[in-house]
Amino acid sequence: MSNRDGDRSVALDYVAALGGTDPAEVAALVSDDFRNEHHAELGSGCVGRDEYARRLPGFFATFPNRRYEVIETAVGELVGDSRDGSEVVVRYRFGADVEGTRIDIPGVMWISVRDGLVTRRLDCWDSLTFYRQTGLDPA
Repeated sequence: MSNRDGDRSVALDYVAALGGTDPAEVAALVSDDFRNEHHAELGSGCVGRDEYARRLPGFFATFPNRRYEVIETAVGELVGDSRDGSEVVVRYRFGADVEGTRIDIPGVMWISVRDGLVTRRLDCWDSLTFYRQTGLDPA
């Protein structure tokens, strides 16, 4: 049986680090085989802590003054998964400055936590809202 409160704390620490100032702090919270998955059209996935750590500074630069406001969480175990750990769903609002415009976009992350580390993040947020708020051309 997993430690759901501890796993929720790991997931929330990860989300807080994404809104912080140190990409290395984010990378330290993920496993070596971390999977970063996106269901948003603008997102770009990758596999492995090293590749994720390489990409994080670009994410931080693209979205300065980031913040993640956690709206609610749910914690459970993946049915049929024999490994100890939890699945943490985090509903959030993402704010950042993009080319002089402040964005505010709702989203959901499904975060898998095993052995005190994030092993997978599936992120979904509304790309159309991003384009409407920034006025940028999706082409």
